[in-house]
Amino acid sequence: MSNSEKTVLSFDFGTTRFGAAISQTLTGGSTELPTFKATEGIPNWADIDSIIEEWKPDIILVGIPLNMDGTMSDTGFRARKFKNRMKERYQLDTQGVDERLTSFEAKGIALKKGKANFKQHSVDSLAAVLIFETWFNQNFS
Repeated sequence: MSNSEKTVLSFDFGTTRFGAAISQTLTGGSTELPTFKATEGIPNWADIDSIIEEWKPDIILVGIPLNMDGTMSDTGFRARKFKNRMKERYQLDTQGVDERLTSFEAKGIALKKGKANFKQHSVDSLAAVLIFETWFNQNFS
């Protein structure tokens, strides 16, 4: 499989839920997946196992929230720990992606689509799409 033909699963890390998206490097397309519940940043691993089995990704991306000055945030340390656990558990190419402002951007997109009630319309999976787009643009543009 060439570099331009990979399936990518991206995650927007959160302490109460994770957003997810499945993407394809050949087309650059990405699709939001249902969010996953988490408890203090720890997902239900059976849910993650299921999505890995279903989509069989070649690459896993985890958004790492950095502070605006580029330093690691508290949540960033937790997201990086999750990324490391994913790599260890699934033995797949697992990469961290700077996700500064993706949730803010996702909320802006949701507002434009008329989904202003963020409790009803989670933006976490849309943020996972944006994490993929950031990574894709850095690696394939």
